Amino acid sequence: MGDIAVEAGVSQMTVSRVIRGTGQTSVEVRERVHDAARKLGYVQNRLATALRDESSTLVAVVLPTLRNRVFSEVLDGINEVLSTGGYRPVFGVTEYSQEREEELVLDLLSWRPRGIILSGLEHSDATRAAVLASGVQVVEVMDTDGDPISAAFGLSQTQAGRTTASHMISKGYRRFGYIGSRDGKDLRAEKRFAAFRDVVRESGAQIVNEILVEGPSSMVAGRRSTAQMVASADRPDAIYFSNDDLAAGGIMHCLSEGIEIPSELALAGFNGLSFLEALPIRLTTVETPRLEMGRRAAAHVMQASEPSESLPSPSVIDLGFRLIPGETC
Repeated sequence: MGDIAVEAGVSQMTVSRVIRGTGQTSVEVRERVHDAARKLGYVQNRLATALRDESSTLVAVVLPTLRNRVFSEVLDGINEVLSTGGYRPVFGVTEYSQEREEELVLDLLSWRPRGIILSGLEHSDATRAAVLASGVQVVEVMDTDGDPISAAFGLSQTQAGRTTASHMISKGYRRFGYIGSRDGKDLRAEKRFAAFRDVVRESGAQIVNEILVEGPSSMVAGRRSTAQMVASADRPDAIYFSNDDLAAGGIMHCLSEGIEIPSELALAGFNGLSFLEALPIRLTTVETPRLEMGRRAAAHVMQASEPSESLPSPSVIDLGFRLIPGETC
């Protein structure tokens, strides 16, 4: 700051006021200070400011993956709102590992963020304890079926599964297959399938085949898994996919092999992603409020008070979902 003061021809106190955005200075002085700072390559130490003022412009965000469009849209919503208040997201990716989530949360909390946004409602005991002990505002997104730490913005994964099952059963399908990913580590997908399976069994229908892809979901994985399922002895007449990426791959397999959709094989996905509009046949799916979840979570953090020793009573805000009947079921 001393170097900037000399370069700009002002006092160090003036430099401090301009850099921190406090006090009154003329436009001409502010321009001189900022020009000098750029010339000298000055970067403000925001961590030192946060430690001194017990405030921070950082908001920690922990996501399961960035390989799925779902979470990039949630992050878009978060960033859109935070940027209006001068806040910045800093994020980590767990790849659906609770152990990795625990490590990330502990690391991110050490930077004294304004708040933290987590995905889902299931966390390790250590993660929950660390968040509670920190006193920072915490928001969970994507789910409403469970006990939130503080505030949760999402949808009922259970009800989404039940709704899809009821729709497919109403179309007359009785032999179902299921194709998921992450080898069962995606707990929200597992909730949906558990509810889907319950409705199927309650109706007298049955789940005849299940495939869980080990890696991340993709159209390629969906196409391969669909090929494997329809070639098996337990071939279903309808397949429920854990997400749209896998379901789109299923559509591509059917089209390439001349399998009539939905008369020979019905398909349904989840999320209602925008890329589905480019497919030659409209997928039956469930549209989720991904952007809105991110926006509401970020707004909640921004509106929250300064860190305290206790968090407010847990609250769940269900943003709902919409079944989109397509041509595949």
